[in-house]
Order: sequence, then structure tokens, then C-alpha cells
Amino acid sequence: MFRYIVLRLLGIAPVLLGISIFVFLIQHLIPGDLAELIVSQARAGVSPEQTAELRHRLGLDDPVAVQYVRWLGKAVTGDLGRSYYTNRLVTDTIAEQIPATLRLTGSAMFLAVVMGGMLGLISALKQNTWIDSLALTFSLGGLSVPMFWSGLMLIYLFGVQLNWLPVTSDQSWKGIILPTVTLGYDTAAFITRMVRTSVLEILRQDYVITARAKGLRQRLVIIRHVLKPAMPPIATLLGLLAGRLLGGAVVVETVFARQGLGRLVVESIMHKDYFLVQGIVLVGAMIYVVINLIVDVSYFWLDPRVRVS
Repeated sequence: MFRYIVLRLLGIAPVLLGISIFVFLIQHLIPGDLAELIVSQARAGVSPEQTAELRHRLGLDDPVAVQYVRWLGKAVTGDLGRSYYTNRLVTDTIAEQIPATLRLTGSAMFLAVVMGGMLGLISALKQNTWIDSLALTFSLGGLSVPMFWSGLMLIYLFGVQLNWLPVTSDQSWKGIILPTVTLGYDTAAFITRMVRTSVLEILRQDYVITARAKGLRQRLVIIRHVLKPAMPPIATLLGLLAGRLLGGAVVVETVFARQGLGRLVVESIMHKDYFLVQGIVLVGAMIYVVINLIVDVSYFWLDPRVRVS
């Protein structure tokens, strides 16, 4: 087990290095001079001497490789720079907003797993029936309808017409229901399809057919012989969907005017605050990598072939 985890940790090292290079190059891929952009937003009529002084203070006149090594050394210690729009540390700004995003994505993932798992399992057990068709239609809607559109429709129906739920409140549990449903429905559609496919494949295996032929009850067949073998591909999908949830949070938090990393990155891009954009992208990518590491480690319990190898 320990060796398996160590190998996975060594495997994500080059991934994290590649992410850091990409995030660092964000400020070098934008057109224009970053120092001029910063001073122009700070005050008008800045002299070229002041711009050159800021460029030197930020180290922008050094070679790109030197800048990257210096930036990486600070990032490892938690120093992601200072936002030149809010004039606050990037790490402090992200730390304030990340709990709201984690609450939203966590509740959406829970809803998606429960809803998608149940619908996928029922759809597989009731293959080629009206229940199967209804579940597939449900998943097709989640795959086809844009997230911003479903969010606006939920706002109009439950927030405006029926006035059952608040739209932008972050203070009560009711305020997170509509954003969770918007984000979770999109994710549940993928889970429904994957669970259905995975369970159908296991149901066709010889040992499941034999268990049924021996008279074992359907519920025991599902619990003992179907669910666990069907989990590895579903776990892989959940790891991939984590990135989709983080990306979807940008849309949902903007539509519902909620605080969080998603809305923060939109505001940062609008104000051209590239240091803050760098920090958000880096933190989001690291969260995604950690989630997929957890998924990899879960294979040790879900798939006996991993333990044997």
C-alpha cells in the first residue's frame, strides 16, 4: 500500500511541474507590458522612468527562466504575490473565497453521485423499459442543456415565479439549493450513463449469471457481485468530473452572484489582475490533481488486480 502511494506521488510530480510552468507563462503570453498595465491602472500620466522602476522591482527585466525559478521558489512557500487591483496578498484573497466554492462543488458532487448512481443502477436493472428511457432522457437533458441556461430557468421558476428559494443568499442552507442543483444536474447526467454502462457490463459476466441461476436473490447479487466490480470506471469518471465541477463553478457562481473562486477569477480577468488569475488557476489545478490522486489510491481497495500487481 505504502509503495503504491509513493509511486503515485512520484507520478504527479512532473504534472505539478508542468502546471507551474503553464501558470507562470500566463503573464508572459498576454500582449503588452505587464508593468505598464499595472501602473496605468494605478494612476494616469505615469512616466517611463516609473514604469522601468516597477519592472525592475518585479524582476520583469530578468530572463524568463530566472523569473520562473524565483516565482516557483516563492510559490512553494505559499507566496503567490500581491494583487495589484485589490492590493492584497493573493493567498489571503483565495483563502477567503475557496470555502464557498468547496461547499458548492462538494454539495453538487454529493447530489450528482446519489442521483446519478440511483438512476444509473435502476436504468441498468430495468433495461429497455420506460424507466430506462426516462433515465436516459434525464441524462440527455443534462448533457445537452447549457449550465447557465438551466441556472437561469431555475431562478425564474423557483426564485421569481414561485418565490420558494432565494437566488443569491449565501447565509442560509436554502441559498445553496439552486446552485447545487444546477451544477449537480450536469454532473449527474455523466454519472447516470457511466453507472448504467458499467452495471450492464457486469450483469453479463458469467459469475453473475451463475449466481442468479443458483437462485440468489436479486438484491444480494447486486450488493455482493455487481456494485464493487462496477466501481473502478465510475471512480475514474468522478476524478475527471472534479475538474468539470471546478470549471462549472465559474458559470454557476457568476449566474447566481455567489462568492467563490469561480466568480473571483471572472472579476480578476475583467480587471486584468494576472497575479490573482495565476494563483486561482494554480490552486484549482492542485485541487484537481489531489482529487485524482485520491481516486488512484482508491483503486487499491476497489480493484484486487491493483493489489496483486
